[in-house]
Amino acid sequence: MKISLLLSVFAVSILGIYSEVNIPPTCKRIECPIYDVIEAGKDYQIRRYNSSVWISNSPIEDISLVEATRTGFRRLFDYIQGNNNYKQKIEMTGPVLSEVLPSDGPFCKSSFVVSFYVPKLNQANPPPAKGLQVQRWKNVYAAVRQFDGFVSDTDVGKEAAALKDSIAATKWSSFIDQSRKAGGHASVYSVAQYNSPFEFDNRVNEIWFLFDLENGLQAM
Repeated sequence: MKISLLLSVFAVSILGIYSEVNIPPTCKRIECPIYDVIEAGKDYQIRRYNSSVWISNSPIEDISLVEATRTGFRRLFDYIQGNNNYKQKIEMTGPVLSEVLPSDGPFCKSSFVVSFYVPKLNQANPPPAKGLQVQRWKNVYAAVRQFDGFVSDTDVGKEAAALKDSIAATKWSSFIDQSRKAGGHASVYSVAQYNSPFEFDNRVNEIWFLFDLENGLQAM
């Protein structure tokens, strides 16, 4: 199983299977985390992200992903503008990532962790700041679905359900379930937003199901 996966990754790197359509236009002008496309399925991609560093809010309790992301974004934007212990300005990156831990009921608050990707220049020593945490990710996999327009609370649930349906009959669904049981990423899904609120064209958003493939392989 592991050998087969490695061969697939090797084939991707040799053949250059990167679709320009699937790279958010924003990432051509600002820094974004690097990934390999492991599989391009119908309405989804499986990506392997290299180890990376993120700066994150403490969990925000809210019934709205849109409002929680707005709250988290303001805190993080102040951080990169120099409101940190080093008074250091940091370049804006993409995406703004909101990890979602849904509540048990329709009218209960969910938890949202909003994060900025830390540029490579700052990853070795990201400035600390009160109320923010540094997340250091090892290599991680993601099942990804893209959608356009402005993110709304209603659309996010629909897009996450569509991604779940797209991978339901694949091995990736099992890997994700097993990874979660083995203590992988706790979020049910994450929402990646690549555009500023003032950009109206070529908007790209993504739903991510993050998972640890090694945990999934070991549990299969």
